[in-house]
Parts: sequence; C-alpha cells; structure tokens
Amino acid sequence: MSQSQNIQGRTEPSLDVAPTPQNTPLDTGVLTNRPANLGQPTVETLAEGEESEGDEEDVGGMNPASLLAKNPALLALAQSKLEDLIGRSSGYIESLPAPVRRRIDGLKGVQVEHSKIESEFQMAILELEKKFLSKFQPLYERRQAIIAGEAEPTESEVEAGKASDSDDEEEDEEEGAKVEEINDDKDAAGIKGIPEFWLTALKNHVPISETITERDEEALKLLTDVKLSYLEDGQPGFKLHFVFAPNDFFEDTELTKTYYYQEQVGYGGDFVYDKAIGHEIKWKEEKDLTKKAEIKKQRNKTTGRTRVIRKVVPTDSFFNFFKPPQPPTPESLEASDVDEDELEELDARLETDYQIGEDFKEKIIPRAVDYFTGKALRYEDDFEEEDDEDFEDEDYDEDDDDEDAPEGQADAAAANPDCKQQ
Repeated sequence: MSQSQNIQGRTEPSLDVAPTPQNTPLDTGVLTNRPANLGQPTVETLAEGEESEGDEEDVGGMNPASLLAKNPALLALAQSKLEDLIGRSSGYIESLPAPVRRRIDGLKGVQVEHSKIESEFQMAILELEKKFLSKFQPLYERRQAIIAGEAEPTESEVEAGKASDSDDEEEDEEEGAKVEEINDDKDAAGIKGIPEFWLTALKNHVPISETITERDEEALKLLTDVKLSYLEDGQPGFKLHFVFAPNDFFEDTELTKTYYYQEQVGYGGDFVYDKAIGHEIKWKEEKDLTKKAEIKKQRNKTTGRTRVIRKVVPTDSFFNFFKPPQPPTPESLEASDVDEDELEELDARLETDYQIGEDFKEKIIPRAVDYFTGKALRYEDDFEEEDDEDFEDEDYDEDDDDEDAPEGQADAAAANPDCKQQ
C-alpha cells in the first residue's frame, strides 16, 4: 500500500506555487498584450565585478532583502500574510462567463465520480492484502517455530537462504568465520532457537531503536513474535500483536495496537489515518517501564530536619508506543486560545506514530530476518540520500584556494573550478 496522506489533511503551505485561479490576477490584459519578444523584466544585467548604484539603498536607504534578513519578526509577518492568501479566490473564476463556469462545475462533478472509484480501488487493494496475508501466514508460523527453537530449518531452506545472499559472498564468508569462532568457545547445544531475535530486529530499525531504553531491553528480550491482522466488518485499518513470554514486568502475554483509517480516501487517492488505539498494559508492582521514581531531599529551614520525597514521573520508553497521541478534536481546533506550536508538535508525534505502525506492517513483520541481520538497512531511504538540511552554510572564499597558486594558474582555476592543477 502506498504511503498514506498527511495526518488530518494538515500540510505545510508552499510559497513557490504555479499560477492558478487562486493566485492569478483578475486583470490579465497587461500580460496578454506583451510583445512576443519580451523576455525577462527590463533590468540591466550586471557583468561580474560590476555594482549597481542602487544595490544598497533601494527602499528608505536599505535593500528590501536586507531589511527582512535583519528583522526576523518582519519576515515572519510577511510570510504569514502570504500564507493567508494561498487558496483564496482572486475572482478569476467568478469573472468567467456563465457557460464556462457551468462547464467547470461539470468537471468537478466528473472528479467526484473519479474519487468514488479511487475509494473502491483502495478498498480492493485492502481486500487483496487480507487475502495474501492468509498465504503469508504459514511462512510466519514457520519463522516463529525456528526462532523459538521448536523446529530446525530444512536443508532446502538453508540453501535457499545462502543463495539469496550470493551477491555478498565475501561478507558472508567473514561472518561465517566469526560465527565458527564463537561456536568453538561456547557450547552451542544449550542455545535454543535464535535468542533476542525481535529485540535485535527492532534495534536495527532506526526510528524504533531511538525509543528503546536499557530498561526496555530486559522486557523486549522476551518478545517472541510480532503479528499483523486486519480489521473486520469493512472497517479499514490493521492491528499489531506483540507476543511475549511470561515475564516480571506485566501480566499480559500479548500487547496490541490498532490503527484505523478514515473510510474516505484522501485527496491523493490513499487512505488517511484516523486514529490509533493502544493496549492498556497491566504492569506489575514497581515494574512500569514508562515511569520512573525521582527521589529528592528537602530540608526544613526552621528545624533543619530533612525529609525524602519520592515522586513518580513519566519517562521515555518503547512501551509508550502503546499510549499513542490522539488527533485534536474539532472543538480544540476552533478554540480561540489554540496554541499553534502545540498543534505542530502534536502533528509531528502523530506522524511519527503512524509511520512506525506502517513500518511494522510493511517492513518489519514481512522482512524480520533482514532487520535482524541488518540487510534491510541497505534499502532504507534514510541511508541512501543525505538531506540538504543536514548541511550548514559556511563562508567560503574561492580566493583562499588560489592565493598560493602562480599568477595565471589562479585565473585558470577560477574560470574552470573542475580543473585541478597537477
């Protein structure tokens, strides 16, 4: 399934937009009558090294760009005003003749029918996913039996697994040597199945690994399986099942989390997340991994006596995954005292929560062994491209590279920066 739309339809507005009826001037006569040979605006083009007399004092003795750069509050205000204009009608549609407006309304009606078929398409894909999950299920059960030590892989399964890594023969040989060394030092007969399989797999998924604390690891070592099921009665959505061995942390042996899609698809034709419902974990006494005790000493200023205060406060934990953030209600969005920063933070938390749920469904459950071995990391988008935001601008003077070069070579280097002196 393709990635779902942004949560609750909230998207960041973009100022770099193509001309539309919303931002096209009502009076377009000037543009219509422009000469065919009129290209860029008639502003004198400066050659390199030349300066314009009005560069530094354009508006009130200051360049507008410099004015905005030196006043962040003014820049933010200008951006806010521009964002308010996005999506508003400029009057262009209303100015068209009635027959043309009627045809546009007709096109909107055609689009409505298109949206209905998109919904049918997504529901059909969801039904197909359900059908194929039943085909995958025996493989997941076989995987679980091998992990738990209830069964051993057959020779054909082992050979197929080795063949799948034929592109990395050298790496496999090195890993094989390491495993042999370990087996020589330890008695392998006492090892059952694949210890800490799911903990290792989860720690190799970067967003999830960032939520796992040292305290969580003791509980996650007892995670024996992660399963997927789909909702019944035509409700679009899915449920994640985390199966644990009996443990000292909580009474439950299975924790669940359910993700609901909205019944109507989003503008892009994909399902839109509606909400997520987590499992209320029944923690054993003083074993709640989502909380920690803070102990403080207080001294009485009068008597000098001290007392110890013990306070339980929330803390970071993987198990907060089962207490998902909830989308804002319409009433909270309409409130006059709504905090935009808090809404943005909530949006980010919801986006992260839904994305992790989708990753469990689309990546981790189907390819758990690839996350255990780390093979899946080669295919993660985060490791293929570096975001421009990860780089900071630094002042750079090209003359610094050429100041020691002989006269003439420096000019050549400036003219052709790709050409390096040998």
